[in-house]
Amino acid sequence: MNHAQISVVLLSILLFFSCNSELKRDKIEPNKSPNQYITVLGIAQDAGFPHIDCDKDCCKAFYDGSENKKLVSSLGLVDLLNKKKWLFDATPDITQQVQDLKTNHLDNGKVIDGIFLTHTHIGHYSGLMYLGFEALGGNNIPTYAMPRMKTYLENNGPWSQLLTFNNIELRGLQNDSTINLNNQLRVTPILVPHRDEFSETVGYKIEGNNKSALFIPDIDKWHVWKKDIIEEVKKVDYAFLDASFFRDGEIDRDMSKIPHPFTTETTSLFENEEVETKNKIYFIHFNHSNPTLKDSHPLKDSIQNLGFHFAKEGDIFAL
Repeated sequence: MNHAQISVVLLSILLFFSCNSELKRDKIEPNKSPNQYITVLGIAQDAGFPHIDCDKDCCKAFYDGSENKKLVSSLGLVDLLNKKKWLFDATPDITQQVQDLKTNHLDNGKVIDGIFLTHTHIGHYSGLMYLGFEALGGNNIPTYAMPRMKTYLENNGPWSQLLTFNNIELRGLQNDSTINLNNQLRVTPILVPHRDEFSETVGYKIEGNNKSALFIPDIDKWHVWKKDIIEEVKKVDYAFLDASFFRDGEIDRDMSKIPHPFTTETTSLFENEEVETKNKIYFIHFNHSNPTLKDSHPLKDSIQNLGFHFAKEGDIFAL
């Protein structure tokens, strides 16, 4: 083997280990986890995967055993230092997601130390029902909500019964006003435009002493937001962004009435940004029709080859 061939082999080896260390940078095994971190508890759109009454190939893949069930989009915030854990959104899969936190991350004797709600679409708050009289019978579980959402829960059943029976304790939030969970962890709600039928919609900035994350599982379109998503991504270390649909025409409905940033729109928007910026993005909140919901798909590979990532249940991101 000549010197040129040896150089090529060595370069290939270095690239292999460099790429793999990048991919595994923040995906830490729970028993080797940092003191404070975010974990992905679900990645699917509100109705989950498989989808109700879906006989298409996308859902058949689950029923024939070739694709795994996907839980509804949610993040867990775990603080091993202070023995606390929080949920971002109360999904229809809250039972399994709370158990995941308890079994794989932290059992501190509480079902959860707090829940941060984004809005009143079914996948983001309906899990609160499992905290009520017919199920857990929770005891003043701190539940953080923006003004319209707080009023909605207070004045509409069955949610108001959670307050009557002291199952949850509503704590008000204000746009861009930071909640200090302790000396190390901070959470800030950020208003985003969405179909706000019953409440406003927020994303969250989650900050630790070393790193920070942006969580926006639902938004109409990036260009109608008052903030610049590119600049917002550059301010954080991880950005979990709405990827409900891959592209226009994906479902047999008027998609203009259910606006979300198509994955292709987001990748085009970041096309000229540095790879370092693209690496911060972890797509989440996939509709059952989105091919990148699957564990493996060529379209997913092509997006990852551009530098973007896809959130996976069980991933851990140090703060």
